[in-house]
Amino acid sequence: MVNRREFLGAGLGAAGWAVACGARAQGSYPTQPVRIIVPFAPGGGSDFIGRFIADKLAKPLGQSVLIDNRPGAGGLLGIDIGVKAPGDGYTFILIASSYCVNPSIFKLKFDPIADITPVAQISQGPMVLLANPKLGVKTVKDLIDKAKARPGSITFASAGLGSVTHMAGEYFASAAGIKLTHVPYKGTSPALTDTIAGQTDVFFSSPASALAHVESGKLLSLGVTTRMRAPGAVYSKVPPIAEAGVAGYEATLWHGLIGPKGVPRPVVEMINREIGIALKAKEAIEKLETDGVSPAGGSADQFAALIKKDLALWAKVVKDGNIKVEP
Repeated sequence: MVNRREFLGAGLGAAGWAVACGARAQGSYPTQPVRIIVPFAPGGGSDFIGRFIADKLAKPLGQSVLIDNRPGAGGLLGIDIGVKAPGDGYTFILIASSYCVNPSIFKLKFDPIADITPVAQISQGPMVLLANPKLGVKTVKDLIDKAKARPGSITFASAGLGSVTHMAGEYFASAAGIKLTHVPYKGTSPALTDTIAGQTDVFFSSPASALAHVESGKLLSLGVTTRMRAPGAVYSKVPPIAEAGVAGYEATLWHGLIGPKGVPRPVVEMINREIGIALKAKEAIEKLETDGVSPAGGSADQFAALIKKDLALWAKVVKDGNIKVEP
């Protein structure tokens, strides 16, 4: 048995203690539906992952797990709503890796570390460095050599100023010691379209978004941004950028679940455990791979460490590149 003093020593407080006791001893948590805020529009990759996790949590929790789509301001609107909710274990927020970019380029209304409770990392996967075949490069080394010979002449598209795809390109250029010209778009689709058309030369894309274009030969995949290779036959032979000419380069696309600050530790552990169980199922692996990512899992503390690591990474990229986003 865990006594009251031990719980209070862990910083739960009176309200947290009441919920925690119910969760551990009486099995009373949750006594009402649980809400997951998805700060993006329905139908996208984040919404897909949010709904998948909601479905897998409903049965073990014995309550409905509802998705609340709150798109706007690049995800900041929904996150702001979520972190200001009570930390009682009934509101969680699905976040993507862009969460760790935003504090370096936007003025937030919350602290990205102090005002949240990390719960679980759900997915992990790379971006793919794509090139238009007309550029005449087949490897990362070819691209670097060409960029060094013609500084600033090679363009890279992004899904928007301050997006993860923008940051990945800036990080790549800095780490490789080259100069690329950034061309921002309003979303992945137009960025892909113009890279296919040759209006831009390269683009860092999610594997799923680019799959059909790589299969058709309209785009070449030069490298992936993680130390691990992307899932699926099409990308399995694409080397990590870190092995293909830019030592130490690593940028991961991920999704995870957080709560407002103050969610009781036993509730966090319960949700983390059930997500971990769900992610080990064959169905989870297959479904997530259709979105070009793999199950992640791990403890809440491991997810907290990832958030801190990525916050520091993107802050350095923004500072080194003197990147500014107009309000």
